Amino acid sequence: MVKPRLRRHGKKQRVTYRIIAIDTQSRREGEAIKEVGFYNPRGEQTQLDLSAIVALLKEGAQLTETVRDILKRAGVLEKSESTSN
Repeated sequence: MVKPRLRRHGKKQRVTYRIIAIDTQSRREGEAIKEVGFYNPRGEQTQLDLSAIVALLKEGAQLTETVRDILKRAGVLEKSESTSN
């Protein structure tokens, strides 16, 4: 099963996260299937590949809580739910 997860990127105080699609059996820093976004918690900056995220959700990807919260704030979950209905 594939999950969008956060992968740490950077050092100490400059930590940012990449939102990646990864197999559930892999560890957090393992080989990513696809990189679908970027998240900076300090500046509340988010860059998302919407088409890739929607495609993952249609294929049945299970979101982690943190990624779900990021996508809700960005308004992506509402868009994908409306296209699926």
